[in-house]
Amino acid sequence: MIITTTETPAEVPGAAMQSGELLPGSGPSLGSKPADDRRRGGWRAARFVLGNPEPEDLWLSFDVVNLLPRAHHCWLVAAVGFLERIGFYGVQGNLIMYLTGPLGMSTASAAAGVSAWAGTVQVLPLAGALAADSRLGRYRAVLAAGGLYLLSLGMLTITSMLQAPQPHATSSPSSSMLAFFYVALYLLALAQGFHRPCVEALGADQFVSSDGDQSAHASRSSYFNWFHFSISWGYAIATAVLSYVEDNVGWTVGFAACWATMALYLAVFLLGTRTYRAEKTVGVRSLTETVRSWAASVSIFRRSDGTDAERLLAPERDEDKEQELIVRLLPIWLTSLVFAAIFSQVYTLFTKQGSTLDRRIGATLVVPPAALQSLVSATFVTMLPLYDRVLVPMARRVTGHHAGVTTLQRIGAGMAMSGVAMAVAGLVEGRRLRVAMDAGLVDRPDVALPMSLWWVVPQYVLLGVAAVLAEIGLEEFFYDQVPDAIRSVGLALSLSAMGAGSYASSMLVSLIDWATRKWCAQSWFSDNLNRAHLDYFYWLLAGLAALEVAVFLHFASSYVYRNKG
Repeated sequence: MIITTTETPAEVPGAAMQSGELLPGSGPSLGSKPADDRRRGGWRAARFVLGNPEPEDLWLSFDVVNLLPRAHHCWLVAAVGFLERIGFYGVQGNLIMYLTGPLGMSTASAAAGVSAWAGTVQVLPLAGALAADSRLGRYRAVLAAGGLYLLSLGMLTITSMLQAPQPHATSSPSSSMLAFFYVALYLLALAQGFHRPCVEALGADQFVSSDGDQSAHASRSSYFNWFHFSISWGYAIATAVLSYVEDNVGWTVGFAACWATMALYLAVFLLGTRTYRAEKTVGVRSLTETVRSWAASVSIFRRSDGTDAERLLAPERDEDKEQELIVRLLPIWLTSLVFAAIFSQVYTLFTKQGSTLDRRIGATLVVPPAALQSLVSATFVTMLPLYDRVLVPMARRVTGHHAGVTTLQRIGAGMAMSGVAMAVAGLVEGRRLRVAMDAGLVDRPDVALPMSLWWVVPQYVLLGVAAVLAEIGLEEFFYDQVPDAIRSVGLALSLSAMGAGSYASSMLVSLIDWATRKWCAQSWFSDNLNRAHLDYFYWLLAGLAALEVAVFLHFASSYVYRNKG
């Protein structure tokens, strides 16, 4: 896929991707002493955020001699990156099974509820980023998130302890218990709102670039890849291990394990305090003026005076650039919503679909439905090193671009891949329904179908590849294209797009469920999935993805990148 842009390519020395030296910067120290940029920032500080060593260690390096001087960091770098993700995805990854199990919700209600909550999870980073960039600072915002995480996960543990002693026990919870559960769940979302944009931006801040320093830009681009490599391990452990614990041991034990890993994450994060380079906050007044300017730009975008939208995407007057910034970003944000809606199926309908299959591996092991989500993580940890260390250098030699391809080209490829994933999911679901009919199990939803779980592997893997391209591309794009002082807000914009897509998925599921119950024999999301039509829904999303790619190409081809050295 080729998208023509006006971003100037630049040749980057290969050593730039490997360098562990600190880059110059002017951010303040987090401690009481003045900042010393020779000892702060760079990969040395970023590793506490990533939870991994420097990139050269990540690329399957077995140079024991070079690793020995840093041996005392090994347990830190092995733990900090994925512990927070374990604590969070230990809840989100298996949430739909908890709602349809102990809480006794219908499939449609649970899928819509999880999507709505996931949308809140991804939209709240806007509030967290605004608070961090205006007053708290990114470091303190991460600490605040840690406290909220411990509170919310403690409440969830108490809820499950009082609700049902057995993993699959189902009872109608009291209204007060249900309210307590939802307060805990949305406190968890609020914690994520403070944590996600701020910790990722704090890591990217360690690579402060001076004018024309393309090596810093390249290192930061590489950082986003390795950040996701790190958190993917946590996602994999949560969906593979904790989902098994929750399904076979008990929800209370699973939620308590989430609390413990979050407490450990917070402790390890604090150990890196004296190495972080921090950016100054811009102040409430300055941030308010920026937001007011952006609101004015939205009115420019909406006015019907014949203004050419493509001209607004490439402003020529310096005094208009700040107001027109949101105009340039808004089309990219809007055209990512379908991708986000598609990705939300991984932890909703894909999980329910997998629960009907033969999930036995060997004689005794039965794979929990939520554990199938670890296939996305496995794709991440496989593809990210390949992308960063093989594909990017190859593409750089062809294009001369420091990242191999532009961020919009990367995003567009990911969007197209998500459409392919949904087409494959539609084909697989059609076969699953035929197997149910041929086996005479249409009205036996409690019996596993004679169809192996391996049939759904391709759709998970394809969505994993799509996320490597589009999700990480969106985060890098919005981080780079907003003003330097509000980069947390930039990352929050990318996360809010994923959240808005989850909201869209929730509304679409609810609308289709209502319409098909009223005018069709069965809802597309019937509680008996053998009589449902998830295949129709998957094909609908595939068609929307094709439309999304066409609209995205239109806007991306005329986008002018903000010059960031």
